[in-house]
Amino acid sequence: MLSHLNDKPQKPTRVVIIGAGGFVGGTIKKRLEADGVTTLPLTSKELDLLGDGASAKLRGLLKPSDSVVMVSAIAPAKNVPMLMQNLKMAEVVCAAFADVEIAHLVYISSDAVYADDANPVTERSVCAPSTIHGMMHAARELMLKSSTMTPVAMLRPTLIYGADDPHNGYGPNRFRREAQKGGPITIFGEGEERRDHVLVDDVAKIAAFALSHRSAGALNVVTGISTSFHDIAQIIAKQYGVTVKSQPRPGPRPHLLHRFFDITDCHKAFPTFHYTPLAEGLELVARSE
Repeated sequence: MLSHLNDKPQKPTRVVIIGAGGFVGGTIKKRLEADGVTTLPLTSKELDLLGDGASAKLRGLLKPSDSVVMVSAIAPAKNVPMLMQNLKMAEVVCAAFADVEIAHLVYISSDAVYADDANPVTERSVCAPSTIHGMMHAARELMLKSSTMTPVAMLRPTLIYGADDPHNGYGPNRFRREAQKGGPITIFGEGEERRDHVLVDDVAKIAAFALSHRSAGALNVVTGISTSFHDIAQIIAKQYGVTVKSQPRPGPRPHLLHRFFDITDCHKAFPTFHYTPLAEGLELVARSE
């Protein structure tokens, strides 16, 4: 669970966003700027974490009064070379933190750090990733936390959806794109797997809350409600007036059929915050395009 160093929210002096050009990083930037928070957005153009001299460049940009959001990643990490690239990126950031003691760090991680058999998942569930992507985030969490004495908040969102997501992963983002083309929306088998999906704007709000409270610890950024892919496809199909079609799975049915989260810790950390219900979030995304 998160603990708050600021009992009452305070605007950070400045927030440096490493990975501000990405889907999640860009949304966090917009959220903070809407809140009147000064930001230093760093995209890959301003800071290539895999380029020569990246650590020295980042070190020169940081101030001791800065809060930092680390969201830059090559994701999803699907193989060993991608894993090593992501760890190299984290190593560069860690080296900069060794020389500049910042005020606060927020790392955007993933619920993939947890073991598959953790059901329901809580912040106290064992971190035992079963995928390279999950291993990448678990390793980066440890690297970043061990590189600084500053308070560190590890935010672990589940599957994220939103209008600007560049990925085309199975779920809301792919279903919406299929519907925009006139459909049909394609699901595997009966689409019976149940997963939690979180709107990217809610991820940004939680990050903003963690920054203003100077929070430390871990928090799952999840709605607490898991919905089948069949039902998600039906919601989007109704929005766009298309049909849903089932097709054979390209492989065996996932052994992790359902995943559920207990969000008690989120309620305790931020009692006034409420996640956007999935149907409402999908409607907001459809209207924004």
